[in-house]
Amino acid sequence: MFSTRGRYALRVMIDLAEHKDEEHIPLKDIAERQGISKKYLEIIVKDLVKGGLISGVSGKHGGYTLTRSPEKYSVGEIVELMEGSFAPVACLEKGAEKCPRARGCKTVKMWKEFYKIEKDFFFGKKLSDLV
Repeated sequence: MFSTRGRYALRVMIDLAEHKDEEHIPLKDIAERQGISKKYLEIIVKDLVKGGLISGVSGKHGGYTLTRSPEKYSVGEIVELMEGSFAPVACLEKGAEKCPRARGCKTVKMWKEFYKIEKDFFFGKKLSDLV
């Protein structure tokens, strides 16, 4: 299950995509349109900026904007940035140590199949598909 962080980050990204022709979008405007606390969104946009998905400008005409066009973002990269890996089991995590049970594991094939379906779905969806 995805947390509010992941779901709200996606809503922020959709909002920015819908207003991509505007210079920089103030966080208070996004918060009002989305019905989300500005304070909570401050935490979320900080991670989105740190991850390079959006950029922010401070000051009177400040706000946030996408760093790329909406069709260049996958839903998977947005959610994964906020939620962490989609890997359903630790042995499939990126950079995971080789599992000592891998040779005889009766379930790893199933987990790999599920992981592929999940990644293909979320990384196949573009932000532009949701706008």
